[in-house]
Parts: sequence; structure tokens; C-alpha cells
Amino acid sequence: MDDHPWAILIWPNVNLSHIRDSTAAEARMKEQDQIAALMTQADQLSQRGQHEAAVSRWMRVLELEPDYPPALNFIGVNSMLRGDLAVALEYLQRAVSAAPGFAMAHANLSRVHGARGDTAASLASINAAIVADPTAWGAHMERARLLEGLGRTRDAAASWARGLSYVPEAVAQSPQLQPMFLQARKAVMHNQAMLREFIEDRLHGAAGRGNHQELERFQHCLDIVTGRREFVTARPLVLPYPRLPAIPYFDTSQFEWAPAVEAAFPDILRELGVLLEQPQRFVPYVQTQPGEPTGQFDALDRSMDWGALFLWKNGKRLDANADLCPRTEAAVGLAPQNTIANRAPVVFFSALKPGTHIQPHNGATNTRLTVHLPLIVPRDCGLRVGGETHVWKPGKLVVFDDTITHEAWNRSDELRVVLIFDIWHPMLTPLERELVAHTVESMVAFYDDGADLGEL
Repeated sequence: MDDHPWAILIWPNVNLSHIRDSTAAEARMKEQDQIAALMTQADQLSQRGQHEAAVSRWMRVLELEPDYPPALNFIGVNSMLRGDLAVALEYLQRAVSAAPGFAMAHANLSRVHGARGDTAASLASINAAIVADPTAWGAHMERARLLEGLGRTRDAAASWARGLSYVPEAVAQSPQLQPMFLQARKAVMHNQAMLREFIEDRLHGAAGRGNHQELERFQHCLDIVTGRREFVTARPLVLPYPRLPAIPYFDTSQFEWAPAVEAAFPDILRELGVLLEQPQRFVPYVQTQPGEPTGQFDALDRSMDWGALFLWKNGKRLDANADLCPRTEAAVGLAPQNTIANRAPVVFFSALKPGTHIQPHNGATNTRLTVHLPLIVPRDCGLRVGGETHVWKPGKLVVFDDTITHEAWNRSDELRVVLIFDIWHPMLTPLERELVAHTVESMVAFYDDGADLGEL
């Protein structure tokens, strides 16, 4: 078997108490005590290098609890290290079947599939490990290695980058892992250089039409996206644009279109009333693609606790919904919405059910601002951007930079609904807006439509 040094470091202090608790709860107290004692013995034997003796203890655990995931995982790994791949496959498949959220078992199963020459199954298992534990740096590294073997170098570079971002500082200094980290950094740098060339070829000459002062921020942005500089202000997740001030809330008096949008509040509220009588039109706002980590929205993934009814989504008009809201659409049309092929505008009613909390998170790019028009706002609802908390007032616009860490909540026993859309950041010039649009379109084309690029 090839050595995989990351395998012993992905989860150095794995706490499997949640697995033990769930299985032991159904066992008799005596079996609980026996299993705990056997686990302690097995751990001590493993630390002394007496792996076969440890296996015998885990086998006794399985006599008491046949589908005990840690035991199945240990025996599977031991069989793999001895070269008995058929036995390893059996035990590790039992482990992930018994505990689908057991990330280490998925990762070990991936190694077995790889040793058996089944790359597709190996990739599927390492993807399952990442879904179970999105911050497992070693799993991202292994995924990158597999993708490189398949010739998917761009996807591999994205996985290398994620792996590097999650490596703890102490591990990053490990001498034995430096060759792998060097390989990862080289792959990321090469991919960034290719992305830069790809973007520059698709700017349609726009970058040659401005003076140095007008293009300076864009060039700085391109440097960041392609790894030449670091972004040092807010925390956009995908496309950071430099030298834009990190302002949590913007004064709406500076937007000449704002009064007209607020004046449409009664009409928009009436149109919302019609929509609320058709709840089937709402969908979960968070819908993570299969195989992608749920990340910052894990608790709300595919949940109607945070529902959305889209009038525009990914730059496309949803006629069945938008036709019911002509006044809403007309009002939003007064604002300088960002327009990007297949990405923007996005306009939707955001419905937060009672007791729902949208955890602190960051948006994808500071080239735009998020606009809320509060419609139904019970008591005990709020929005916090950075350290500043805002209480929505029906009909009064809120404009904020969503790349600053923000959260929202509804602690009432009623539904909260706001209309949400985006606008270009007011400090971007028309040329910069065009350049940003081309850049986003290029990034989507470079990585393909299914790539996890956030809400660019």
C-alpha cells in the first residue's frame, strides 16, 4: 500500500462519542461498560504498535455491537494495510452504511477503492468524506490527487486550494508533508495563471479603454483573483474588489432611486399578499449542489425555514412569478441592478419562519450591495452587519455590504418577509462594472456552470 501521511492527520483527535452514544443507548448497561473497556484497551494497544492485538479487541466489540462504526473502521484499515483489500472493503462499507456521517471511514474506503483500481468509486467516497467534514484538509488534498489523475486539472486546483486553506499551522510546518504542500501550491499557482490569461482574453478590449487611475482598482482585483496579491479589507468569498470602503450600512439618501422604490411599498405589499396565498411558489433559499459542502448555511440547507420566491434568478426572469408582481418588478427596475449573463440580476421575496436564525456569513463579492425592502416585520427580528444591528422598518430600504460578516434572525412567532435585490457598488465606474461582469462570466465559463462560486 502507498503511504498517505495525511490519513493520520486529517482528524488527529477524532471524537466519536456521538456514534458511541447513539449505539450504546440501545445496549444494556453491562455491554456499555464492556465496550468502553475494550475501546480503551484497543487504543492502548494501537499506540504501542500492537495492531493485531487491537484488532482482537475491536472484534470483541463487534460481538457485542455488530455495526459499531469505529470497530468496523479500525478493522477495515488494518486489513487494508495488510493488503487484504476484499476484507477491508467489506468492513469499511459496513462502517459508512452504519454511520453515513463518519468522514474518516469514507476517506479510508476511498483509499481501498483506489488500491483496487476503481477511481470513480474512490472519488465518490472522498466526496462523501468532504460532505461529512467540509474542513478535512487531507480529504480535499486526496480529492485533488484523484482529479489530477483524471486530467481534471482545474477542479483539482480548486481542491488543492481548499485543502491548503484548511491546513492547521502546526501541520503546515511538518517536514514530511512539504512535498505534498509544494505540489498543491504549484498546481494552484499554475491554475491562477491560466485563469488570468483566460479572463484577459475575454475582456473584449475594455481594459484598454481607461486611464491608469480608472483601471488601477480593476487590475488590483484581477491580481487578487489570480493569486498575485492578498485582499486585506472585507471578506468577499470569491471576487474581492480592492479599495472599496468596508461600509456596513449605506445611507439611502445618497441613492436617487431609493424614494421611488420606497413609495411603491404599498403596491409591493399587496402583491406579496397574493403570493403568500400560494405557498407552493416558495422554495428553500439554500440548496447546496450534491457533493458540495454545505458550509456556512449547513443548518438551513434545503429547509423551508428560509424560503424564497424568485422573480429573477441567475439573470433570468421567472415569468410565472414575475407576471404576478408587475409593480414590484417596476420598482426594482428603478435601481442600478448588476447585470451579468447567467448570474444577475437576482430579485426575490425572502421569508424567514419563526425561530429561524441565519448564522453569520459572508457574501461572494463586494462589487455589489445588497438591498432589503422590509415588508412584513414582526417584533424580535433583526439584521446585524459587522458589529452593527439594524431593526427593519416596513417600507424603509436597507442597503448593506454583504461581504462584511452578517446574520439575521426572526425570534418572533410570525413570518418575516423582505424583498431582496442587488445593486452595483456606487463607487464602481461604468467601465469597472463592465470589466467585473466580463470577469464573473469568464470565471463561470472557466470552471463550468456547476462550480461552487457562491452568489457571484
